[in-house]
Amino acid sequence: MVQAARHSGTADRRSVFELFPRRLPSGRRYGVVGGVGRALDAIEDFRFDDEAIAVLEGVVDDGTLEWLSSYRFSGDIWGYAEGEAYFPYSPLLVVEGTFAEAVLLETVLLSIYNHDSAIASAASRMTLAAQGRPCIEMGSRRTHEEAAVAAARAAYVAGFDSSSNLMARARYGVPSAGTAAHSFTLLHDSEADAFRAQVDSLGVDTTLLVDTYDVTEAVRVGVEVAGPGLGAVRLDSGDLGVIAREVREQLDSLGATGTRIVVTSDLDEFAIASLAAAPVDAYGVGTQLVTGSGHPTCGFVYKLVAREDESGEMVSVAKKSKDKLSIGGRKCALRQRSASGVAQAEVVGIGEAPDNDGDDRPLLVPLVSRGEVVGRRTLDEARAHHLMSRAELPRAIQKMSPGEPVIPTRHVGE
Repeated sequence: MVQAARHSGTADRRSVFELFPRRLPSGRRYGVVGGVGRALDAIEDFRFDDEAIAVLEGVVDDGTLEWLSSYRFSGDIWGYAEGEAYFPYSPLLVVEGTFAEAVLLETVLLSIYNHDSAIASAASRMTLAAQGRPCIEMGSRRTHEEAAVAAARAAYVAGFDSSSNLMARARYGVPSAGTAAHSFTLLHDSEADAFRAQVDSLGVDTTLLVDTYDVTEAVRVGVEVAGPGLGAVRLDSGDLGVIAREVREQLDSLGATGTRIVVTSDLDEFAIASLAAAPVDAYGVGTQLVTGSGHPTCGFVYKLVAREDESGEMVSVAKKSKDKLSIGGRKCALRQRSASGVAQAEVVGIGEAPDNDGDDRPLLVPLVSRGEVVGRRTLDEARAHHLMSRAELPRAIQKMSPGEPVIPTRHVGE
């Protein structure tokens, strides 16, 4: 496209692209924006070095190779803050620049946003179901090695407390946590030997995995080895609600009243919700989290919505294909709220900002200005923003059953 647009003289036309969802994943009542910080890093680093240019020889012509060798995005980008809730047709990113420089960002932006927002959306439902109990991200062995790092980051934004992925700690500062595996117990001649080795090395506040053989016996041995100050035990199989109650009674009878119970084993938001009444202190979540709990992508698209015409004026453009409509025109958005601060609608202005009655909250913030990143936030700021955004949504988000978006999207303007 870049090569052909350069040949036709349209590559430098001022253009506005929009990244948005046409719908939420089936049954979801809200979504969560993830990956904004990673996308900003990618835009800064988006270059075609000598190696990349060499690979592209024969793919595009020499003039395009020369243009790519000096590529830098020099336009402007506005977007929803990381951690923000989103709804159908929310304009998550508005990218303005020349056609050539803006269209090149399509794949990298969609790749990051579709993956990270899918993880953040699932993680938000899980932390909501957990009702304040800590959630630990433990999905690295169930996805691509780089996706695992991004997933840990997105999960932390959406309320997870820590991750077993140490690269997420090194790269993004995500707090780390983990437990021993069954192989560690099986390595030793007895369960007591395994527990003793772990406690001697890591201290009594460690978490012992107690379902390699017999749970009741393992709990007894664990408290015998570590004492009543044992930090936690982990359950990884069986009817977790029933077993957790039995273990809680046993721990209390042994004087280990402060020992926590951590549960794992293919948990999702529905399993977490079903354990709400059980004496569970924390959840370790893996496969279902890093696969978006059944929705591994958000279906975001990146469409041209406005462009410069031959006279230099900006005109709206839109795809009109059946079932894949886009809405032309530059967008602006706000979260319409009641006087008490409860979200009522996603209002998207076309060509102009929607009216704000004073209770509403604008959603688009500057991210890139003239090619320079201006909207970078810390991970903890994104995490705090998510909690704020989720808290203002109607109570219906607490339902794990399939349903319609909790607020409608309304378009105003052109």
